[in-house]
Amino acid sequence: MRARLTCSASLVAALTIAAAAQAQGPVKIGLIMEYSGQFADLGAQMDNGIKLYMKQHGDTVAGRKIELIRRDTGGIAPDIAKRHAQELVVRDNVDILAGFVATPNALAASDVSAQAAKFMVIMNAATSIITMKSQYSVRTSMTLPQIAESLGAWAYRNEVRKAYTMVSDYGPGHDAEGAFQRRFKAAGGEIVGSVRMPVANPDFSAFVQRAKDLSPESIFVFVPGGTQPGALGRAFAERGIDPNKTRILGTGEVTDESAVKSMGKAALGIITAWHYDFNHDSRKNREFVTAYREAYRRNPDFLSVGGYDGMHLIYEALKKTAGKTDGAALVEAAKGMSWESPRGPISIDPETRDIVQTVYIRRVQTVGDRALNVEIDRIENVKDPVKASMKK
Repeated sequence: MRARLTCSASLVAALTIAAAAQAQGPVKIGLIMEYSGQFADLGAQMDNGIKLYMKQHGDTVAGRKIELIRRDTGGIAPDIAKRHAQELVVRDNVDILAGFVATPNALAASDVSAQAAKFMVIMNAATSIITMKSQYSVRTSMTLPQIAESLGAWAYRNEVRKAYTMVSDYGPGHDAEGAFQRRFKAAGGEIVGSVRMPVANPDFSAFVQRAKDLSPESIFVFVPGGTQPGALGRAFAERGIDPNKTRILGTGEVTDESAVKSMGKAALGIITAWHYDFNHDSRKNREFVTAYREAYRRNPDFLSVGGYDGMHLIYEALKKTAGKTDGAALVEAAKGMSWESPRGPISIDPETRDIVQTVYIRRVQTVGDRALNVEIDRIENVKDPVKASMKK
């Protein structure tokens, strides 16, 4: 009997020591992003947001060190993203998967998150269904239906009655197209035509000419961030489409800072709906932009704030779980979380694990000697409309 008690005591002691060692070990976060290729700058901006948050808040949370392990997909490459996720979980023993610039990559990694019960933080990829692919995923960026439906309703309220749509031919483009058309038509508007363009398309001339031939009252556009928004804007200018006569409407990538610089005067008058711009006027954002500029000698963008807020969510969830990293505990901690972001007040919908936020309507205007996105309207507390409709 005494030997049995001694054995039990030894087992308890061994388990206690093992648990303490685990608690003192690092929290490993596997970042799967585009660090090279066409979307490399997008990955860099998101990574900068992640690093800035850690610089400001330290690299230890709930007594545990934060360790980042980076993996490069090189572009839209779901097979590579899935392989990275598998290797990060099996070989590197990561506790959390995060990052994800592109939707196809996020969808592929979601399978691994679901199977391995790993907490997954989506910091950009914006197709609505992503968070439905793993019960352990949470998003800190936006959904394209959230943005495009808001713009469709706003356009009709502001006397736009007919629209032509131009989107990239992949998941996010389909989401944006469907959402804008659905809300615009529900309000009473008419879609006079549409086109889907190759996702890696370098020349938009033929597509813009097709739109121009119809003389539409307005054109709604979606292309991924990077080099394409500037190329599309220049194609509009070369084909003689004036945003002050034919309203050009789009998601925020279309008038990102680099796109506006690339387009020059051709950007003036373009109207977009988006959730963040470095020019947003709030104390929190001014502090964020100042710190970001000091660290990286450039302005932050929507990817930067997605990474920054993604790390905030991870840190706060770890505080709630006292450093516990199993997927179920972390996702429960994230549900319903709310905070003041550089973009404004945001929260995580406890039912869908998706972000709730303000959508800003902006017009590119000359401010001083620069062309900037100037906020002209806002829609507050916007949820992802796709998931909202499923609950009805």
